[in-house]
Amino acid sequence: MESTGIQQLLAAEHEAQQIVNAARTAKMARLKQAKEEAETEISEHKTSTEHGFQKKLEATSGDSGANVKRLEQETDTKIEQLKNEASRISKDVVDMLLKNVTTVNN
Repeated sequence: MESTGIQQLLAAEHEAQQIVNAARTAKMARLKQAKEEAETEISEHKTSTEHGFQKKLEATSGDSGANVKRLEQETDTKIEQLKNEASRISKDVVDMLLKNVTTVNN
């Protein structure tokens, strides 16, 4: 009888060891799966964040380009106005200079 009890204990110990080993294997597989899921989620978040940054950068750059274009147009308009003003008063300035240069004061 004693040997039967020992046999049962050994069988139970062997079965317990198999259960523990199966649990360890399952735990390691789940940890590996969780790590892969986390890496995928990190990668997706990084891609999404980078995409958002690129869109914002393009929008900001576009605004800057629009501002430069607007400033160039304003500058060209101002230059044209100054040229028109100069050509309009240049005859009066020339007449005034000629009058002062040719007038002799005693």
